[in-house]
Parts: sequence; C-alpha cells; structure tokens
Amino acid sequence: MSNARLNSLQTYTMLLYRKAFHPEFFAIEGRRSESQGGAEAEGWIFKGGHCVRFQVGDLVLCEVLTDEPSLLPERALNVQLPCAGERDHDERMGTGHHFYTTMQTETLSEHLYLGEYKELLARARAAQSLLSVWKDEQDRPNLSVVEMSRSTAGVNVEAWHLRSDCGLVLRSSSMVCIKGRAGA
Repeated sequence: MSNARLNSLQTYTMLLYRKAFHPEFFAIEGRRSESQGGAEAEGWIFKGGHCVRFQVGDLVLCEVLTDEPSLLPERALNVQLPCAGERDHDERMGTGHHFYTTMQTETLSEHLYLGEYKELLARARAAQSLLSVWKDEQDRPNLSVVEMSRSTAGVNVEAWHLRSDCGLVLRSSSMVCIKGRAGA
C-alpha cells in the first residue's frame, strides 16, 4: 500500500466525549434524532464524518468520527480510537448502561470502490438516511452515510464513510444499551 493511501486511511479517528457538542465545530449537512426506551441519539452528518450524541437521562456520550481530529477540543475527551483496521470498544455510561462501537476499514481498487459507492448511495437514498455526497479535486465521488434505528435494547447507529482518494470504505456501528434491556 502506498504512503499516500496509508496516511489518508490513518487520519480517520473516532473520539468519544463525555459531553454534548455544539454544531459550530462541524459543517452539518443533515441531522436526525431517534429515541427508544429512555435512550436518545441525535446524529449529524458532515463531509467525511459524523457526530452522534447518545443520552440516557443525564448521562451523555458523544461519538465523533472524523479525518480531522486535531480540530476538536480535548476537554471532556474520554477515548480516542484510530479507525484503521478493526476495532471494538465497550464504554460504561453509568450503572448498567453501555455504549458499544465497532469499526472496520478496507481499501478497495477503483473498480470495486465505485461499485460499493453506487450500491451504498442507492441504499442510503432508499432508506432516507443522512447523506453527504461530494467530489474531490480529481472529480472522484465520495460519500458519508448515517442510518439510525431503534432496537429493543436502545438505539443503533450505522455509518459509512467512503473516500475515493485511497479507496477507503470505513464502517462503524454503535449502540447505546439501556440497563435491563435485551443485550444490555
């Protein structure tokens, strides 16, 4: 893998904060909220990343996935996870409440990337997901998608970020589980 591809892949980071964020940090292109059984999630999509605030009562955990982590404050930063490869993280949000996340990255050839891009774009539009679509300096397509859904345990958030400059497909899946619910 070339250094340009490797460096681009390595810039993506998931940051978990113990506070809510103000929208001024992001060029938000869309937002959505979902709640289930006392758990709430509010998601924001922006070019190349997303921010999701998970809340259970007064307990707040904010997930930010970005390729520019140095632009965000360190105050209330709880965990910083590089996205390259595969990662899982389990965070206790208080007595019995949990936040789970998993991330996977892969780099694809241009042909496979374009197929994945077209398939995910069609799926996101059909599901009316949060969506950011843009072209890079070489007029290549890029995509960020956030889907939110309810489950018996809480709220699920699935996200994909596709970067054409390196053929990157980054998938994350996060969930807040309420104490006493299935899976919590």
